Amino acid sequence: MKYNSEIHHRRSIRLKGYDYSRAGAYFITICTQNRECLFGDILDGVMRLNDAGEIVADEWLKTAAIRHEIELDVWVVMQTISMGLW
Repeated sequence: MKYNSEIHHRRSIRLKGYDYSRAGAYFITICTQNRECLFGDILDGVMRLNDAGEIVADEWLKTAAIRHEIELDVWVVMQTISMGLW
């Protein structure tokens, strides 16, 4: 579906006038559709990745390998624990 401002009420959280191609630290959060838990389970307080989660982790690591201008710092594949808030 193409973006339609009449039905899609998203606003940009980007800083106006900032050049995001500049060097800097960036925090990225990517959520699954409907916040579905697809990448593993939390066991004893630790995220245990399933096969899909391992693919996500491997592909994230490849990001720095194929894009030499990117340097990864600390990162995590995580899961939201639902407490009836959604």
